[in-house]
Amino acid sequence: MLSKELHEAINAQINAEFWSAYLYLSMAMDAEAKGLKGVANWFRIQFREEQDHATIFMNYLASRDAKVELKAIDAVRTEWASPIEMFTDTLEHERKVTAMIHNLASIAHKENDFASANMLTWFVNEQVEEEENARDMIQAFDAVEGNKFGLYMLDKELATRTYTTPSPLQNSAD
Repeated sequence: MLSKELHEAINAQINAEFWSAYLYLSMAMDAEAKGLKGVANWFRIQFREEQDHATIFMNYLASRDAKVELKAIDAVRTEWASPIEMFTDTLEHERKVTAMIHNLASIAHKENDFASANMLTWFVNEQVEEEENARDMIQAFDAVEGNKFGLYMLDKELATRTYTTPSPLQNSAD
């Protein structure tokens, strides 16, 4: 059985994951409106990943016989000046999510909840990847700043990114 503290914290994380998805969808739509189809694709995939992260947490609560409590999703920003601004905001946001995941892991460890700590290890590792991806994108857009052909080529490259189902969901019906 989950403690009340961890149960509430995971429900808050579910809401945060859906907010993240909404943020990335907003970025995708802004990029699309600016003719950056590759950037839009990159953020659409992020949108799907964040929805999957919420699903993983919801499945986990269900497996522990704990109720999922969905809350309202706060509004998100809808415009950015450039892709580099989008990715800078992405990195800042992912750092906040990392802190939230670390808090969940800390609660699980404090409570000797080994099942939850084990599940959260995947998220700890995922956040390392999320932050690295955002930093890589910042570096890439910084490298082509002011170069329209470089921006065009980078946007084309981002259009080739494909979605991969996160491993905790690969064998589930979700």
